[in-house]
Order: sequence, then structure tokens, then C-alpha cells
Amino acid sequence: MAEHNEIGERGEHLAANYLIQSGYTILERNWRFHKSEIDIIAQYEHQLVIVEVKSRSSVLHQQPYEAVTRAKQSHLISATNAYIEEKECALDCRFDVISIVFDKRESSHSIKHIQEAFSP
Repeated sequence: MAEHNEIGERGEHLAANYLIQSGYTILERNWRFHKSEIDIIAQYEHQLVIVEVKSRSSVLHQQPYEAVTRAKQSHLISATNAYIEEKECALDCRFDVISIVFDKRESSHSIKHIQEAFSP
């Protein structure tokens, strides 16, 4: 597996654990709709939370959360609409981004959770 795929999987695992520890219930991971994928679908209190996870081993060029472009947002919104329809979900919805940066020298990482990162 390519290093960037391993970083992505590790980041999604850390993000899911972070959310669980913060009181979220994970409903789905890597939910697919056509060519789009939602990294994490969670519930927090009475709200459906769609989470895009971005992980990087360096922030030389940009912060991970900056990679959530308008096009990516559009794909997430479409996939979310399909999920809500399929599951007949009546919860309010928000879109979050979890940004993870790994520091290889210190074998550590930082997590930044951006709630309501964008709106449909």
C-alpha cells in the first residue's frame, strides 16, 4: 500500500477514535455513493455529522483541511443527500472536517476538528 494511503487510513482511525472519545456515535465509515465517499458519518446528540478526514505527514504546502475544495464539498453534499434518503434520516445535518498532521520525528500527531466547516 502506498504511504499516502497508509497515512489516510491511520488518520481516519484516529479521527473515529477522537469522535468516540468526544461523545459521538459512529454510524458509518467509508460510506460510498457512486464515486463519492463519506469518510465518517456520526451522530452527536440530535445531529447527523458528516466528517471529511484529511491527513498529511507535512504541512509545507498546505494544511490538510485546505484540501477540502468546493468540488469535494459538492460531492460530500450529494452523497449525504443520498444517505439521508436511503436511511430516511430526519436529523439536522452538519459538515465537519478533521485535519490530522503526523510528525514523524516525534512519532506524534495533532488533530484539528473544524465543526460546521462548510454549509450546503
